[in-house]
Amino acid sequence: MPATVVVGTQWGDEGKGKLTDLIARDMDMVVRYQGGHNAGHTVVVDGTSFALQLVPSGVLYPHITPVIGNGVVVDPGVLLDELDTLAAAGVDVSRMVVSGNAHLIMPYHQELDRVTERYLGKNSLGTTRRGIGPAYADKAARVGLRVQDLLDAKIFRQKLEVALKEKNAVLAKVYNRLPLDAETICERYLGAYAERIAPMVADTVSLVHDALESAKHVLLEGAQATFLDLDHGTYPFVTSSNPVAGGACTGTGVGPRHVEAVIGVAKAYVTRVGAGPFPTECDDATGDVLVERGHEYGTNTGRRRRCGWFDAVMLRQAVRLNSLSAVALTKLDVLDTFDTVKVCVAYTDGERRYEIPPYHQSVLHQVTPVYEELPGWHTDLSGATSLADLPGPAKDYVAFLAEQIGVPITLVGVGPGRTQFVRLAA
Repeated sequence: MPATVVVGTQWGDEGKGKLTDLIARDMDMVVRYQGGHNAGHTVVVDGTSFALQLVPSGVLYPHITPVIGNGVVVDPGVLLDELDTLAAAGVDVSRMVVSGNAHLIMPYHQELDRVTERYLGKNSLGTTRRGIGPAYADKAARVGLRVQDLLDAKIFRQKLEVALKEKNAVLAKVYNRLPLDAETICERYLGAYAERIAPMVADTVSLVHDALESAKHVLLEGAQATFLDLDHGTYPFVTSSNPVAGGACTGTGVGPRHVEAVIGVAKAYVTRVGAGPFPTECDDATGDVLVERGHEYGTNTGRRRRCGWFDAVMLRQAVRLNSLSAVALTKLDVLDTFDTVKVCVAYTDGERRYEIPPYHQSVLHQVTPVYEELPGWHTDLSGATSLADLPGPAKDYVAFLAEQIGVPITLVGVGPGRTQFVRLAA
């Protein structure tokens, strides 16, 4: 049975968790393929909000096997706390599986992340300071510790001592920080962490392939989004992994032949957290309305998100980068009160016009958006359950976006609840 990939198409926070939760009812396995606990998925079930960071969204269904793939970086403490919170809410977390090849986020990764951001000052990248970047850096440098190392105390200690020798030297000599103690780290990681995580550790590549070969439905879930991709995003204001659909293959061990569909998730407007270019940003009253109506504050960090009008230029590029089959549009209801709504259909830089983002960052930072303005609908969409429930201008807006990006919009979100969506014809 082919796999399906869900990917964010903007700068994150598009509502991937809700879509994954929705699609998961027809799946047997949901696999998270990259990122760490710098990503937050919020799913609302019967009025209860679940803020997920590491655990795949499908965990809320009792028939789903939730899997953390090899491409993820794992903070064991955060994972266990999240599982405990879910269990306390009545969610069965006994099915949780973690790849032995996933890399561990260590205390020195978090410390280096914090001090580096402070050191950069106004040039900081706006990271979540959770140790994600340093963990991926160690993975690339081949000095990282993996989840499987928790199962071998001797190997864990050996690797930790090698890593700490360098990390403590950097922390002390460059940042004037106190060294971290190896024994303290070992007590924490080889104690409660290892004991509780050991039953979850598995060869997830074989697990996923066995599922596919048994004609089971597998959903590959990304964190962050296309324009935070390390290679294809607005570098250096990006994450340290590959959220694009191609990353689903490397992050799970599934070849592209097994992927049947790639569903992109986009907001009906655009948001961004942290620094970086944002051509359609509204740093005015319009932006304030989007923030308040959309509750645009980070799930994990609480940081206010930057908001702006829908950007069809970046979505066209996301369609290409991910080979999108379809798009799910979220938060259409947030636009309910506007007299008119704008869509960026191109950028200009002097006399040059761009239909897709310019490759050079210096150009992207100075482009001017070209807008098409459409009528608003002044109708509460939160109760809509079918296409017939949407007012004409709202239908026209969705149709215009689909025309601009070149792929069908098959689902429209009209509220935060699990069932607040409208299915459209493909």
